[in-house]
Amino acid sequence: MKNIVIWLTGMSGSGKTTIANGVFADLVDRGLKVKILDGDDIRNNTHTELSFTPKDIRINNDLIVKMCAKLREDYDCIIVSIISPFLDSRQKAREEIGNGFIEVFVYASIKTLVNRDVKGLYKKALSGDIDNFIGINPTVPYEPPEKPNIHINTEKLTSLEAIDKILNYLK
Repeated sequence: MKNIVIWLTGMSGSGKTTIANGVFADLVDRGLKVKILDGDDIRNNTHTELSFTPKDIRINNDLIVKMCAKLREDYDCIIVSIISPFLDSRQKAREEIGNGFIEVFVYASIKTLVNRDVKGLYKKALSGDIDNFIGINPTVPYEPPEKPNIHINTEKLTSLEAIDKILNYLK
């Protein structure tokens, strides 16, 4: 395995980061050089000037694709864990990254996400305290992938089963 980019997309709270960390740990245990690009970390530390408007979300995704391009030669696998709500942005990522791009759709229903809401974000978004919350505000919809390489429903699979599903795909 060389120069793989695993792009986990899904709504906030769907399980992307947990799955990314599990895949990361397994691949590192196998002796591979792996990097995680987590959407929350990038937003909080690198792209702090960007908001959650559709334009800024697209800019953030484009910048992450550029990060992947720069890092790709140095790693066997880059795991991107980001909401990336727009079909066109993910298609652009697929085209720019090319061979080795693996799109993973991490799904959970809105009802489940609201129940899981560990950060309290859905409650705030539904009460109008957060603008532009992806998938809740109609100006920033989440557009599910049409043909992801891997589909993970975290309502039906445990974290370990989801991680295994990705690892089995990589074999």
